[in-house]
Amino acid sequence: MYIKSMTDRIKLKTKIDNICGICCYHLLPIKQEYFIGKGRIIAICTLSSLDLLNDIKNNQEIMDKISIVGRLLSENKGIDEIIKFSTNNKSLKYLLLCGEEVKGHLSGQTLIALKKNGIDQNKKVINAAAPHPILACSNDEIEYFRHHINIIYKIGLKEIDRIKDIVFDI
Repeated sequence: MYIKSMTDRIKLKTKIDNICGICCYHLLPIKQEYFIGKGRIIAICTLSSLDLLNDIKNNQEIMDKISIVGRLLSENKGIDEIIKFSTNNKSLKYLLLCGEEVKGHLSGQTLIALKKNGIDQNKKVINAAAPHPILACSNDEIEYFRHHINIIYKIGLKEIDRIKDIVFDI
């Protein structure tokens, strides 16, 4: 099969990724990815740290202060979901990025690169080290995220008391 353009390659890659994602969903089901809190201006992303996600979910003081806590396992679809959430929740102002980085996908690094550098004409995150940092959101949604959400960069932080201090300092 001959692929004519970069756009065709991206479409083919997206189709293959979707098929792989469906297979993974059925073969390796993962428990709930996010939990809604009572706050409005702060979100927490625990990257690959599922235990941290559960610790935060079970901490009522934190959940009363934050809008949402979730994980981020992919450098494309997961970031698209964060962008969509932020554009649909205009009161959101901060994203606390903590927990362990996702090996192979580098979703935290990709999110930081997106905030700092934006995307190219093919919607690839500029200077992302991830293998497939190509987004599907609209350019307007991406620019809204870049200009309205402040990322608190704490990758590696897994201590619930320090996370609580950060949340309550905002």
